[in-house]
This record gives sequence, C-alpha cells and structure tokens, in this order.
Amino acid sequence: MEAMENILTRRSVRIYRDTPVSRETLDTFDAAAQMAPSWKNSQTGRYYVVMSPEMLEKLRKDCLPEFNQKNSANAPALIITAFEKTRSGFTREGVAENEVGEGWGCYDLGLQNENLVLKAKDMGLDTLIMGIRNSEKLREYLEIPASQEVVSVIAVGYGAIKPEMPVRKNVEDIVKFF
Repeated sequence: MEAMENILTRRSVRIYRDTPVSRETLDTFDAAAQMAPSWKNSQTGRYYVVMSPEMLEKLRKDCLPEFNQKNSANAPALIITAFEKTRSGFTREGVAENEVGEGWGCYDLGLQNENLVLKAKDMGLDTLIMGIRNSEKLREYLEIPASQEVVSVIAVGYGAIKPEMPVRKNVEDIVKFF
C-alpha cells in the first residue's frame, strides 16, 4: 500500500472479527516499530504481545475498563506498550537534557506505535490504541519491570466494520509558516 493511502485509510476499529493473527505477522509489526527514530537512537520502546485466549480474557477483564473490554472484544492480540524510563531525553547520568524529561520516552514510543499501526494496516489488519488501562495490573500479569513506563494497549485484528474518517482540523488551523 502506498504510504499516504495507508495514512488516510487507517482507523481506530472497535469491532473485530474472531479471526486469528499469526505470531509471524505480529513480529512484522514489531519489526516496523523498531525502525522508528528515537532520541540518540536509544530505542527504549518495549512490547508485550498477548495472544493466548486465557491471558487475553484475563487482561481484558482485569486491566481494561468495560468500554475498552467491549471495544477490543474478539481482537486476537493485545500489544502492551512501554518504554524504559530515564533514558530517552536523558544524559547517561540520568539527568534530563531539556524540560520535557520523560516526555521523550512517550514521544519515541508514539513514533514506534505509529509505525506499528501503519504496518498493521498495510497488511490488512486493524488496530485500536487504548490509553485507559490498569498499568499496575498489566505490570503484575506480564512481569513488566519497574524501570519501564506502561503506556498503552493496542488491540490488533481484522476489523468487522470500516469506520468513516472523523472530522479533521484544517491544515491552516494547525500550521504557521514564517
């Protein structure tokens, strides 16, 4: 798929078909994510891919609010995203190099996640990035170390619907040229 077409057709999908996705396919998404740029090539993003039906059910029930349980129902995979703290945006001694601090870890992870969801779309799959989640339960269930910040849960699967594009702001409303 051509890049701009991929960008224009990707949507947040909230209804999935009950169709499996292979580990090899998910590995392709993770490889695309890893190719994103990062602060001083720090590559701090981390991914926890959940595919087993038992763990999917447990995570949905215990770690997602009811509306996100419903939104991710039937998605055959959940990808929990995190980043290593105090690395992206920091010196080797752990001192923030600008006022954003840990925000750079989120920024870099966002770049990786965009690569991931665009690669998923490129391969005919749909995604939903969910930021409302119980990070402590996710940390406990998936043994995510305290050195990492849990950021999101991404549902991955074959969409059962094709949502319309939501209204977007005009370019003139978000860009200033000097």
